[in-house]
Amino acid sequence: MKFDSPLFDKIRIKPIERNKKQKLKVESPACDWAGCKEPGTHKAPKGRDREGEFWNYCIGHVREYNANYNYFSGMKDDAVAKYQKDALTGHRPTWKMGQNGGEKKRGKKGANPDLTGESWSDPFRIFGGTSGAAPSPEAPEGRMIRNAERKAFETLGLEIDATAEAMKARYKELVKRHHPDANGGDRSSEDRFRAVVQAYNYLKAQGFC
Repeated sequence: MKFDSPLFDKIRIKPIERNKKQKLKVESPACDWAGCKEPGTHKAPKGRDREGEFWNYCIGHVREYNANYNYFSGMKDDAVAKYQKDALTGHRPTWKMGQNGGEKKRGKKGANPDLTGESWSDPFRIFGGTSGAAPSPEAPEGRMIRNAERKAFETLGLEIDATAEAMKARYKELVKRHHPDANGGDRSSEDRFRAVVQAYNYLKAQGFC
């Protein structure tokens, strides 16, 4: 960028006025470095177990202090490792999975007779148990039944575990019963006929028959 460009103004940073610098030096406490008489215009942390406390150093001594500052000075290696591990959780206590009363809440024998596990269910067998509410019905091949599939079974009047042969036989029976030609063109029967055909085709597409 050209400094003499007519399209842009020069960016200027207003320097600290000399009287302000002098005022800062006068108002600042003396440098805490032994033997130094310069004003302590810069703060430096006092170290571990003294958080929130600071030394007041001049610019030269604060640089020297920071170059040699070590928060873990005097700590053993295992103590440093433990501190760093606890820092990952903000130095808050943690528990292993299921350690904080998990068995008690699930109704372990003698732990809490009022919590028997009957108030919750585990339909996906996450906890590996069989207690609790009854799991959702499963297809013969072991996968979970979706709501649309369950509705299709209900439309055909079949159970979830019905075989392919039973589905075909039931489908033929309902088609003959509700076909418009067999009911004199009754509209309600025609709607039932369409629902049966759609349900069967859906189950067929999902691999049930």
